[in-house]
Amino acid sequence: MPEIVIDARSAFIGPNMSVNRILPFRKRRMVGPFIFMDHAGPVKMQGMEHHEMDVLPHPHIGLSTVSYLFNGEVTHRDSLGAEQIIKPGEVNWMTAGKGIAHSERFENPSILAGGQLEMLQTWVALPEKDEESNPTFKNYSREELPIVTDEGLWMRLIAGEAFGVKSHVATHSPLFYIHVTLKPFSKVTLPVNYSERAIYIVKGSVDVDHKVYHAKQMVVFSSHENPVIISREDTVLMMLGGEPLGDRHIWWNFVSSRKDRIEQAKADWKEGRIDLPPLDDKEFIPLPEEKTGKPPEALS
Repeated sequence: MPEIVIDARSAFIGPNMSVNRILPFRKRRMVGPFIFMDHAGPVKMQGMEHHEMDVLPHPHIGLSTVSYLFNGEVTHRDSLGAEQIIKPGEVNWMTAGKGIAHSERFENPSILAGGQLEMLQTWVALPEKDEESNPTFKNYSREELPIVTDEGLWMRLIAGEAFGVKSHVATHSPLFYIHVTLKPFSKVTLPVNYSERAIYIVKGSVDVDHKVYHAKQMVVFSSHENPVIISREDTVLMMLGGEPLGDRHIWWNFVSSRKDRIEQAKADWKEGRIDLPPLDDKEFIPLPEEKTGKPPEALS
């Protein structure tokens, strides 16, 4: 039996941008080093200008953001000076370390008008020794990511090592992240030798031990289970997990093993000590007001 099943909840990351939020969840904060997961789309504009959905420059510390698209395109700009249009099957891996700011803009209105944007963003917490590392950014093309196929099964290994192949994506701790598509009644198992493992069903449905799970659900398994996952229809899912890093604090876009570091990051952003992207420095998202003690909605 799974340890827990998490249903995606609606969250707003901007006035006109709602996403399905999976992690963190109050009963399950992390899976391995993965501390955050949003599923956006398919997004379709209805009477809006495309720039109304842009995520303006905002800061991060203590984590790596991992952007992966199923459809559409997004333009990334960050305070290192990087400017990158990410397209389906590619990975944008940005390690914030001691601090970075970035924006995500939707600059192709035809994609949004056609309802063609669908993406996932996850955050991977950093080991304590890397929390204050220098920020980095890299885009990995589809050709750089290993593919595994079998009867009724296709997989792209986004990061980590699994099923006898290893991704070239640089990571800071043991983990795996895999895009999987299944034809009806095809079977797949989870990678072994990881302490924490989960699947997130993007679309379709699967049967695990005679119980059915549906789109927008995350199913978390214990390390001693070796479940057989059987698709009931054309299905897309993500496999993710790895080794736990210990407790982490999360507030807005900041992640750290220390509460005082979160407070420092708040002050740094408020006082302008985290640089804006040089190619996108005319506007930014201010530090949210603290009203109830509840963390504000995180941004991608």
